[in-house]
Amino acid sequence: MVKQERAARTRESLVHAAAEVFAEEGFAAASIAQISRRAGVTSGALHFHFDGKTSLALAVEERAARAMREAAAVLEERDRAGGPLRVLVGSTYTMLSLLTEDVAVRAAFALCADTAHSGRVDLRRQWRSWVEGVLADAERARLLAEGVALQDAVDLVVALTVGLDGLGGFEPDRGARQLLNRIWTVVLPGIAGGEVAAAVLVEALAEDETD
Repeated sequence: MVKQERAARTRESLVHAAAEVFAEEGFAAASIAQISRRAGVTSGALHFHFDGKTSLALAVEERAARAMREAAAVLEERDRAGGPLRVLVGSTYTMLSLLTEDVAVRAAFALCADTAHSGRVDLRRQWRSWVEGVLADAERARLLAEGVALQDAVDLVVALTVGLDGLGGFEPDRGARQLLNRIWTVVLPGIAGGEVAAAVLVEALAEDETD
């Protein structure tokens, strides 16, 4: 049991160290030596747990995907009563928190766009699918503004929020969240319009102030 716990801790350290190095250096520039040194283990110990950089990158992506699924489940439960647009807006604040606080998520988003790595988990595509599903719920509930096509709304939200991995580089004051507040203040009335957008914004901004 002690050996198993030690092995689990070593593996955890290696995945965390790999995420940090991938986020900072990219997949091609990252080295096994860097990752093992960051984790405080030998290269031999690293190879005992992982075949190499690719298997480490896959482990980072799987951890990030799990973190996003767990966050989405909490979000849906918390914001369901506020309707799909409330869920949509809330999800972007959750995403920003993940990118700021969870290095695996930050690294996995970087790996998605890294041509040197071919992963199994595309978080950017998963994010698009999530946005499309929530906005489809909003369309069925007749919450989208007149003349707004579903795919146009999806494209707009994804284009704006895919840059959240850049916002994640802000210092952990409230600069990034305040910028996200301003983005939604401009964008949401174009998607939903009228009283619906106003109500969602009031709830979202008020909740952000209390976080």
